[in-house]
Amino acid sequence: MSKAVYLDYNATAPIHQQVVEAMAAVMTAGGNPSSVHQSGRTARNRVEEARAALAGLINCKSPEIIFTSGGTEANNFALSTAGDRPLFISATEHDSVLAAAGEAAVRLPVDSHGILNLDVLRAALAAAETPAFVSVMLANNETGVIQPIRAIADIVHKQDGLLHCDAIQAVGKIPVDFNEFGVDMMSVSAHKFGGPQGIGALVLREGLAVPAFIRGGGQELGRRAGTENVAAIAGLGVAARTAEKIIAQGEAIAALRDEMEARIRDLSPASRIYGGTVPRLPNTSSIEMPGVPAELQVMSFDLDGFAVSAGSACSSGKVKASHVLKAMGASEEEAGTAIRISLGWRTTAADIDAFIDSWRKLYKRKSPKFAA
Repeated sequence: MSKAVYLDYNATAPIHQQVVEAMAAVMTAGGNPSSVHQSGRTARNRVEEARAALAGLINCKSPEIIFTSGGTEANNFALSTAGDRPLFISATEHDSVLAAAGEAAVRLPVDSHGILNLDVLRAALAAAETPAFVSVMLANNETGVIQPIRAIADIVHKQDGLLHCDAIQAVGKIPVDFNEFGVDMMSVSAHKFGGPQGIGALVLREGLAVPAFIRGGGQELGRRAGTENVAAIAGLGVAARTAEKIIAQGEAIAALRDEMEARIRDLSPASRIYGGTVPRLPNTSSIEMPGVPAELQVMSFDLDGFAVSAGSACSSGKVKASHVLKAMGASEEEAGTAIRISLGWRTTAADIDAFIDSWRKLYKRKSPKFAA
């Protein structure tokens, strides 16, 4: 390989150059957005311009947006508002939701395609003694599988429940409409769509009263205290304004992804593509290399110049099979041979050609099941 090929956009997307430039300008200018003098007012304007840009991208009202330190905090904030409500989450949620929900939460099953079982959800909510709090992600970070969020929201609200949606992997990849989805809360993270790491947001439906997550100041309408990270917020705003152009490339990215999967299946008909027959993010593929451990694949591809993942970037250092794939019916062995390949706006046909060549060489060298 003459250059490294980045195929791990779901872990973090490359930051846009205009984001870097905007953040540098803000850091140079300084100013506390809570100050009333000119530099403070300038900083405040930058925060509110970014808030408006994100609101425009996801179709919500600016005051509904609370800036956070990232997606994990947004998910923790959302789950902290459940109070005494019974808590229901899907079995394929991100670790930040699983951990925040705790052992008391009921994990709702998904089918073999990764789609939440709506009949089970409906029955569980009807049987609950009090209105519930439900958390279901829009698009899975490992498989890209997209949940029917509007239908889920209708079921939850029919039982007077609240619905949180982790939309972290979806925003900036597909159209996301907070109002149309009908959810009560939604999590966003900037670095998944070309913004900086360390900044995200929780969107709270207007009129929904929640306790403050961080106390000590009046920032974010008293819901999250602390001086705002103005540079990162400004970077998020620039990324939000750029996102529509990236979303428009979705069909082209999906075509590259589909070609890659077809060629891998030609090499290895036994390779399972998780969620491959249901709606997915256009850039995401979770696919097995039979007989070859995922950790070995990730290391081998890295040495060959390709960045891929064994699953969620938050847990890729752990030597264990994906809970997402196991919830979809994969055995421990099958889940342990699957990697996540996530494409993006810089991915080219030549990158896919080179990756397929590397995939074939590794499969031939390491798998006892290779027969091509």
